Parts: sequence; C-alpha cells; structure tokens
Amino acid sequence: MPQPLLVPGRTAWRVERCPRAAVLIDGSSCFGAMRSAFLAARRTIYVVGWDIDSRTELVGAAPPTDGLPTAFGPFLVELLARKPELRVHLLLWDYSLVYAYEREKLPRLHLDWEMPPQVSFRLDNTVAFGSSQHQKLVIVDDTLAFSGGLDLTIRRWDTPRHEVDQPGRVDPDGKPYNPFHDVQMMVDGAAGQALAVLAHDRWCRAGDEGEAAIAPEGDPWPPDVVPDFRDVDIGISRTQPRFRNEEPAYEVERLFLDSLECAERTIYIENQFATSSPFAARLAACLRQNPDLEVVIVAPHAHESLLESRTMRNGRIRFWRTVRAAGGNRVRLVSPAVTRGGRSVDVMIHSKVMVIDDRFLRIGSANLNNRSMGADTECDLSIEAANDEQRAAIAAVRDRLLGEHCGVAAEDVAEVLKRDPSIVRLVDTLSRNGHGLRPIDDGRLDRNLLSRLAERVADPRRPLRLSRLMGHLLPRLLARRRSPRRDHAARTSGASGSDAPARGASESGHGARFLLPIAMIVGLVVLTLAWNFTSLSDYADPRRIQSLLNLDASSPLAPLLVVGGFVLAGCVAFPVIILILVTGAVFGPWLGMAYAAAGVAASAAVFYAVGNWLGSEQLRRVAGSRWPRLSRWLKRRGLLAVVGLRVLPMAPFSVVNLAIGASGIGVADFALGTLIGMAPGLVAMSFVGDRLLEIVQNPSASQLAWLALAVGTWMAVAVGAQVLVSRLGGRDGRDGA
Repeated sequence: MPQPLLVPGRTAWRVERCPRAAVLIDGSSCFGAMRSAFLAARRTIYVVGWDIDSRTELVGAAPPTDGLPTAFGPFLVELLARKPELRVHLLLWDYSLVYAYEREKLPRLHLDWEMPPQVSFRLDNTVAFGSSQHQKLVIVDDTLAFSGGLDLTIRRWDTPRHEVDQPGRVDPDGKPYNPFHDVQMMVDGAAGQALAVLAHDRWCRAGDEGEAAIAPEGDPWPPDVVPDFRDVDIGISRTQPRFRNEEPAYEVERLFLDSLECAERTIYIENQFATSSPFAARLAACLRQNPDLEVVIVAPHAHESLLESRTMRNGRIRFWRTVRAAGGNRVRLVSPAVTRGGRSVDVMIHSKVMVIDDRFLRIGSANLNNRSMGADTECDLSIEAANDEQRAAIAAVRDRLLGEHCGVAAEDVAEVLKRDPSIVRLVDTLSRNGHGLRPIDDGRLDRNLLSRLAERVADPRRPLRLSRLMGHLLPRLLARRRSPRRDHAARTSGASGSDAPARGASESGHGARFLLPIAMIVGLVVLTLAWNFTSLSDYADPRRIQSLLNLDASSPLAPLLVVGGFVLAGCVAFPVIILILVTGAVFGPWLGMAYAAAGVAASAAVFYAVGNWLGSEQLRRVAGSRWPRLSRWLKRRGLLAVVGLRVLPMAPFSVVNLAIGASGIGVADFALGTLIGMAPGLVAMSFVGDRLLEIVQNPSASQLAWLALAVGTWMAVAVGAQVLVSRLGGRDGRDGA
C-alpha cells in the first residue's frame, strides 16, 4: 500500500508487535481456546463484555477432558479452588432493560454473590446517554488477549460445520437455536499487553478508580492453536464516545473509510448490521472509480428481534440501495444457509470482519452501523500485510470464511479463485455439502413515523440528545400537516392569485395548531423509549427512587405528594410499576396500595382527558394508517378492551391512556376497566414493595419465595382475567357479526 493505513492517533489507538496471532472462527474454536488459556492462567483473568452469562458452555468442538464443569460459572468456581492465587475480574455492561429478556436474570447473583472471593464483578455504566459498552475482551495474565465479535454468553456456541441439527447447540433451557457464526482474534506479546491496558482502564473507570498497572506473566497460549500470523504488527482501533472527562475516539470509523480507498480487486465483509451511510457512500464512490472492484457482504438473512427489524432493516435497505446503484452486478449482499434432509436453516452472522484484497484484515466488535461509529465503545484489531507471507495468510483467512459458507475447504476456494478471480461469481456458483450463500431481499422501507423514531433512538451516530432527536423529527412532523387531498385541491382550484396568500396563511395556521399536540405525543414516545433504550434505565430503580423522594410516611401532605408524583411521572412516561413498588415500600402494603391506587387513577384520568382533547385525528398523524382500525376496535369493545390493556399492557401506561381517551371510549368504561385491570398488579406490587428493600438487601430463601409467590399470584390473576376478557371479546365479536 502506498501509505500506511494504521496510523496511531488517526486510524489506530496503538500499533503493537505481536509474536503470534490466530483467527478463531466460531464459538467452538474460541471457547475451547479460552478454556485452555484459563487453565494455564497464573495471576489474573479479565472478561469485559456487552454480555457475560454464567451458564455459557465453555467447551471446544470436543468435550473437555480436564475434569472441570463445562458451564462458565461452575468452571470458575472449580478453577479457583485449584488455583486460589488466581484473580478473576468480570465487567458487564450495565445494560438497558430492553435487553433484559435475553440476558441471564440477576447477573450479580450468579457472577458475584455465588462466586468465590477471588472473583470481582462490576457493572459498567461509564458510557454516554444512549450508548453501550460493546467491546469484547478477554485478557489472561496481561499477556494473552482475545478480541472480536464474540461475547462469553449463551446462544453463541457452534462449530464451523454449522449443522442443521447440532446436539450441542442448545440454550440453558434445552431449546435449540440456529447455526451461529462469529470470529475472534487471539494475540500475545505487546499487542496482548496493549489490550490488557484497555481492559484495565475500563475496569478502573467502572469502579471510579485510578489507573492500574499491568503485570504480564507466563505464556498461556493454548498449545493446540496454531498461529495464523507470526511477528506481525497489530493495529488497535477504538470507538469511545465523549463521556465526562474522557476524550472521544473515532478510530474505528476513520479506519473503515480510509481502508476502502486502498481496495483494488475485492472487498469481503462479514457484519451483523449494515446501516452506516458514510461507509455506503464511500464504498459507492470506490466502486464508481474502480470498474474492476468487486464487493461481497455476508450478513444475517433477517434481523432476529422486533427491535432490530424496526431499526436496522430500514438502514440496511438504504445502505444496499446506495452500494448496488454504484456497483451493479459487481456487488452482492448474501446470507449463508444450510440444507439437510429437506430442511434449510439460516446461519446467524454475528461476526465483524473485513478483508481487502490480500493486504488488509480487520476483525473486531464494531458493526457497520451508526452506533459503532460514534455512540458505543468498540475495539477492532487489524493487520496490514508487510510481506508476501502475511498476504498469503490474509488470503487464507478469507478463503476459510468463504469455504465455511460454501461447504468446501479453504484450499478449494483458493483453487476456484485461481481459475477465475471473480469473488462475485464464486459466491453465485460455489455451493456444496448443503451449504451456500443466497441473496438477501429486505423488501420495502417502513416509512411510518414510529419506525423512524425507533431507528433514531436505536442506531444513533453519536450519543443520544433529546434536543437533537426532536430537532430531527419535528420538521418531518410539520411536513406531514398537508394531506394529499388538500394539496390536490390547491393545485386544481381556480382561485385567483389574490386568494393564494390567504389560503397559505390559513394552512400555516392549521399546521401551527396541530404542532403542539403532535409534539406532545412524539415527546412522550421519545421519553418512553429513553427509559428502556438508554442509561435512563439506571434511574428506574426502586431503591434510587425511594432515596430521591425521601418521603415522610406520617406527613399529612404525603397523599398529595404521591398523587402528584404519579401524574408528573406520567408526563415523562416513567414506568408506573416502579412507582407502585416504591409507594408500597414507603407506606406499607395497605396504605401504600390505597395511595398507589389514587395515583394511578389520577395519572390515568389526566392522560385520558388529554387523549380525548387531542382526538383520533392527531393520533392518526403519528401512528399512521393502523390507528383508525385500532381505534374502532377499542371503541367497539369498550370496557373489555380497557381491562385487557391493563392486564397485559402492550404500551406504556401514559401512551395507553392517551390512546383510550382518543378512541372515544366512555368515561364509565374507562374508569371501571382501569379498576378491574389494575387491581391485581396494585395488590401484588404493593405487598412486594413493602418487602422490596429487605428482599434486595437480604435475598434469603424465604424472601425470594415471598417475591415469587407475589409475582406468581399477579401473573395467575392477570392471565385469568385476560382469558375471561378474550372469551367475552370473542362472544362480543360473534354477536356483532
């Protein structure tokens, strides 16, 4: 390459010498190597992750023979019994509640309280508003380091064969999951020590401590792992959003953009997400400038969760339109699939890999989305070939990856490319042993406002700022104020020129009159998402809310303060269940239940009135074409609809109240439905709240049993009520047919 790509201070944090580097493809290779390194550890192990799960099966392709348990948590317990001098540090992102369903419940219990004293556990919340700690680092004795796309968590293990039926590919509940592909790099020497500095820095920052010195010791390199590279320079690139006194770092994005300029023949990419418009624009420019350049992007066939499909699919559609418009038949967006015995399954792509020609290899944690460029913390490792041996090694890594997806060995891929150097034709035609790459079609853009709002919150280029978010959305809301019918009437009317200014003024006033209610609805939705998607979830903690309120239960003003607090909390979409818990904790079960009921009723009434004032038309402007049908359904079922929404709420409390008020449901049905639907939750949560602090501070078996009984009772009553509502609703529907 004419100019070096890895430039400290621009595209890299540091460039360090590495005696050995290995590319570990898929969970079996990575977890097997980690297990071996842990067994060889002498002093310290650091695990830094977006997720860490004590139930992770820490095994390779074959069952271990060391006599220790296979699950990560029990493995650590037994390992530390053998090596009492070893110290383990576990740093887990203090994640948003939106991810709670896919995480291990009570991680502190399993990774801290149940661990021996040699294990230290911390939750990392030292990231900016709306950001996440997305680096995946494992450091052994401050000299051997793993970094890439793989977290030490469940539903990640698989072998490179990606069988349709793989007995070891099950979650802790015994439920099978689809084939899963990921890539990690293992390095030692100065490169490993530099990553140790990065891990120590995150650990100390999360504990509000000063800098900690590293102490490299020994050689924990797994003996059965053959290095892919020897005596090579490793570039370490980061994304670090500005937070408190930290300086931001955008080396990940700069390296992504700069490296494209060096491509001559092929760019091979594996990535979970592809939404970054600057990257797409730069890639499109390179394709237009170089008619010989070919690009293959391997990605998941579809996004797994509802959140991802709402936020990342639209971005990938725009990304691919930009690239395809420039590259035409020289670009492919494909996904691997495996077929056996008439069954076909998609392989989940979680890796973050880029190979440019045979000169540049990049493996890391950064997705090709906006978040990874400037909002989340990331760490990528890169190799810029300095000689023919390194170029051959980079090409071999690319061929291994392509061979895995196409069902052949790396040598077969190399032979095909030797005969025909087109990587695009290779992915179009090479398919053996049930493996192959197939085109991705994401369909059309979802253009409704809520999808755009969710995309802005979930995939920001920089840490979230509500003022910036509203500044982006409000102009689009104003642009929607003119309906197509009105525009058509204005174009076809025979009004004189003198009438036009008056009509324009009228329409301007019409838009201004709608601005306040639309902004109110959008602001409420933004706050709702913020409590779940961002670091605001840290404040949705019953203990923190109780300490902030510092209520005197004997004060005569206490009831008014509680009711006012419920109403004010509704204005910022604060989770009502937390307020009920705190009220029960402060005032006891019976008085707390009465106060919470009054607060719930007051908050519900206020937002029902606001929704009634806004009317159905305003919600239609925000929710789109689905709202009229939903509004008719709500109004037709009245009381039963209100009870159903209270028992199993499908949206935050304030939003539900707005929708009910705007739908035209009567006051009597609203009040009675709220009473019936909220009663089970009020009773259960008031009694749980009374014992909440005791349960948290002293999680004995009896306290946990009390919590389980209360929650179980609530769920039983809620499900029973929902069944009744469903049956009555079905009867109502038949009567009206």
